Amino acid sequence: MNLRALSFRNISAVYIFVVMFVVFSIWIPDRFLQIGVWRSILDAEALTGLAALAALIPLVTGSLNLAIGAQVGFTAILSAWLLAKAGLPILVQLPLVLVVGALIGWVTAVVITRLRVEPIVATLAMSSILLAGMAWVSGSQQILDLGPSYRTLATTQWAGVTVPVYILFAVALVSWYVLERTPVGRRMYASGFNPDSARLAGVGVARIQTGALMAGGAIAALAGALLTSRLNAGDPTVGPSFLLPALTAVFLGSTQFRGGRFNVWGTLVAMYVLAVGIKGLQLGGSPRWVNDLFYGVALILAVALSQWETRGRMLWRGRRRSGEPEQPAEAEPKVTTPAGHS
Repeated sequence: MNLRALSFRNISAVYIFVVMFVVFSIWIPDRFLQIGVWRSILDAEALTGLAALAALIPLVTGSLNLAIGAQVGFTAILSAWLLAKAGLPILVQLPLVLVVGALIGWVTAVVITRLRVEPIVATLAMSSILLAGMAWVSGSQQILDLGPSYRTLATTQWAGVTVPVYILFAVALVSWYVLERTPVGRRMYASGFNPDSARLAGVGVARIQTGALMAGGAIAALAGALLTSRLNAGDPTVGPSFLLPALTAVFLGSTQFRGGRFNVWGTLVAMYVLAVGIKGLQLGGSPRWVNDLFYGVALILAVALSQWETRGRMLWRGRRRSGEPEQPAEAEPKVTTPAGHS
């Protein structure tokens, strides 16, 4: 067995989970060690997981999307409006919401690739526009009277697990396959790692980024539609809160399994480990503001770790190319390139 695969550097989230599990099991066993708690964590984080995947896919191509929370919130409001105000049936409303989500991603891509606006600035601007759209569509009020049938979409259970959890892992599986097992995925990683070299190699970087932003927009819209189903209402205040947990999971996940590279399973593992930590603190009686503190500190550490991982990998490559002897502390037996090849 490759010992590097079991190193703290490669699967630190797993070891952190084990430590937290032991601590909370000793501290609050009567509340923490309940099957209902773990089912609630699975269900509660399913939409955050979809938001994280919506952020991950564009980020692989080099586009940091800071509008993810606003995209989730806007499509949640739109979903409620189409049901309660426009009176559309679910079979028409749900696909339409996904199309609108993809369209939002396309508009963002045009601003980035055609108008040459930096992704951070473009997505911040798009976030502000979508927040205004949420207030306009909803009148800054909750949209109610969606009917009981739509709520069943998010509350139906199979084997004790709600439908959004199955949807999350289905989307994750498809995303993993595309990113890790197809030429499109290799082009996406190449575009994000070195867009100039990717262009010289014949990769349509702008086209790849556009597709990634559209896919991320559709996944964010799916999260928004499920959010409305879970609440059985359109609430203009809840969507933006998905941004911080989603980005934290993505950046912390990049330090897991793939050596500093954004990846699907690392993102989901990191997300659920963070969720377990927060749930344990909540069950222990911590105040609500601890959630924001926890995610804020975790995001700083996650970005720092991902940058450290990337710098260490590039340093090792430079030594190997120059023929400089490797130092034992820095040596790694295997390096995976952003394009997906060993």
